[in-house]
Amino acid sequence: QVQLVESGGGLVQAGGSLRLSCAASGSTFSVNTMGWYRQAPGKQRELVARIGSVGSPNYADSVKGRFTISRDNAKNNVYLEMNSLKPEDTAVYYCNAGTSWSYYWGQGTQVTVSS
Repeated sequence: QVQLVESGGGLVQAGGSLRLSCAASGSTFSVNTMGWYRQAPGKQRELVARIGSVGSPNYADSVKGRFTISRDNAKNNVYLEMNSLKPEDTAVYYCNAGTSWSYYWGQGTQVTVSS
């Protein structure tokens, strides 16, 4: 089992920045990919960014050039630096960790961008 705890959400004006953090605990040795998803009201959960243990990260087209995902394997943390935020970025952001047999989710953190 892998437990994930997110932090760093909040209310910000359009054009502002936020940094989300996710701390993983438990069977972290089994984690391959870590990422961030988001779900806006009335919409499906969607991938924001994902990073593996090796290789380049992947981003949703809507956040490319504005968001940066990074990973600290020593601390079992993953981060999402969000710049030039837009009202359409408003959503609950979820941390995700993938192993060879399962996916795990955090409880989510609210990000609200006001216009």
